[in-house]
Amino acid sequence: MTERLRVAVLAGGPSAEHQVSLQSAQAVLDALPRSLYEPFPIIIDRHGGWPTELRRDMADVVFPVLHGPYGEDGVLQGHLETLGLPYVGCGVLASAVAMDKVAMRRAFLAEDLPVTPHVWFTEHEWRATTDHRSVVKALDWPMYVKPANLGSSIGISRVTSMEELRAGVELAFTYDRVVVVEQGVRARELICGVLGGYDTPGASVPGELIVGGDWLDYETKYLSPADIATIPAALPEPVAEEVRELSLRAFRAIGGYGLSRVDFLYEEDTGRLYLLEINTMPGFTSCSVYAKAWAASGVAYPDLLRRLIDLALTRSRS
Repeated sequence: MTERLRVAVLAGGPSAEHQVSLQSAQAVLDALPRSLYEPFPIIIDRHGGWPTELRRDMADVVFPVLHGPYGEDGVLQGHLETLGLPYVGCGVLASAVAMDKVAMRRAFLAEDLPVTPHVWFTEHEWRATTDHRSVVKALDWPMYVKPANLGSSIGISRVTSMEELRAGVELAFTYDRVVVVEQGVRARELICGVLGGYDTPGASVPGELIVGGDWLDYETKYLSPADIATIPAALPEPVAEEVRELSLRAFRAIGGYGLSRVDFLYEEDTGRLYLLEINTMPGFTSCSVYAKAWAASGVAYPDLLRRLIDLALTRSRS
């Protein structure tokens, strides 16, 4: 009998996405075939404390499913690199670039990828001026205010007035010292999954997020029992193909490896697609849109996990 691979599933962490991470980890633990793997959880607490020191001899591969800062921004990836442990997902640089909405947009623009008009500023810059309208003068209402480093729609506000803008910026500053303000557009929200290594990644069928209000907030994404996506999305084939092509280009722009979910805005009236962001460790339950997009593309959830572990081991041997 082939010896089973020991898989350390890392979850939790000090980010605001701690609870979402625990859900992802449980799904991975439940779905890994016991005939091939010996999975065990390591839950990092909300203060960043580890229950035990991770060592090279404890696991054959690490499957981190931490979302947001600390787990998805290169910090954890750097720690695993120093331990010499193979791990699932993007490396240090790609994780850091994708987590930071300013750096991410710079990478996209450098590769001539379409993004919505936006501005960014530090807390010091915001408080140094009393003319806050001048800070966002290049944008029109509505706008979306976001912390530069966070995910899962946490700390985001849709604003339509100066009063709402100031309140949204103050909320975002409770999560980060840098804020991004994006131009709102009337558009459908699309997603596409990327899976693979540096040279030949593949893109899933696109999906469409079901947005009941003005945008998809945290409660709708994670606390609502309703389905939040239509997969595959009802799109003309040229548009679906462009989504897949742009997803692979975005993955390449950050130096992605393993997996990512790419989010888009599709402006039907003009036919324009805008890259919204790329997530290097999206929600990872079997019901998450990333997994569903790959299931609709012919890759079932247990097979998806196996492919990601194989990719992690391949990178460690290269």
